Amino acid sequence: MTQLTTIDTNNYAAMAKAMGIANEKTSAREKSSTLARMRINHKPIMGLGDVNGKKVNMEVVPGGLYRIDMPDGISYYAPTVKIRPFLTRFMYKRFVKGMGDKPNMFVKSIMADDLNIDLKDNVGGFNCGKPAGYIEDFKSLPADTQKLIKEIKRVRVILGTVEMVNPVDAEGNSVVLDVTPFIWEIDNRDAFKTVGANFTQFAKLQLLPVQHTIIANTEERKANNGDSFYLPITSLDVSNQIDLTEKDQDMFGDFMLWLDNYNSYIANEWAKKANSHLPDEDSDVVDDIIDIDIDEEDVA
Repeated sequence: MTQLTTIDTNNYAAMAKAMGIANEKTSAREKSSTLARMRINHKPIMGLGDVNGKKVNMEVVPGGLYRIDMPDGISYYAPTVKIRPFLTRFMYKRFVKGMGDKPNMFVKSIMADDLNIDLKDNVGGFNCGKPAGYIEDFKSLPADTQKLIKEIKRVRVILGTVEMVNPVDAEGNSVVLDVTPFIWEIDNRDAFKTVGANFTQFAKLQLLPVQHTIIANTEERKANNGDSFYLPITSLDVSNQIDLTEKDQDMFGDFMLWLDNYNSYIANEWAKKANSHLPDEDSDVVDDIIDIDIDEEDVA
């Protein structure tokens, strides 16, 4: 076997194997780095404001602003955000309301390049309970199955950096924020299409998303009960291209590691739940039969 005698810094996998660290366990795989989470805040935030020298209860942060929840638990709000997407993936998600001693929870699948394969979820099933394959006649399904399918959201996940434009805190005070690494799970059907159109444009023009910025505002809509909710409105300027830096390369690696850690966690939870009824000696056999884990090379 030919031995490597030079260091190739562009081929980590080969060099890691040659240097004997390919099988080292890293703490990052055991504990994923934390990202800020972005969403749209549909309800206004009420608080005390000053009117003619008197403290009155008033709207201090209007509804329809983007909200970013920082890892330290503090949230900030802005009417406009500038998103620089480093990567996008797809997943399934379903909210399960708690009963008795059981708290509310989300069933989530692994994240993949598309939704054309069955995706393991964290309760030992696939696709958060959505039946596999195309459903020709939805109304012919049992009522419980119809209800379950309606609860399951297809989600576009964006990981990247976001700049909050004119941000405020929960009391409506102006703040200064740095550009922040974030994750955005888009599960609203209309928002899924609106934001997804930008990535369709990237693919059509053969552009890398990380070299461009998506500007996002919101638009008010009315629900059947009269309440307001908001959807993203986006614009994309493909004429201005961002040059990549070494910091960008490092950040992309961090996002890929976060994704790998997340998928590993979901896959491990799937294995625990799916094999919990089997003797230990049988669980490995099931893993061999039902194994749709995404390889690291496929994820990258």
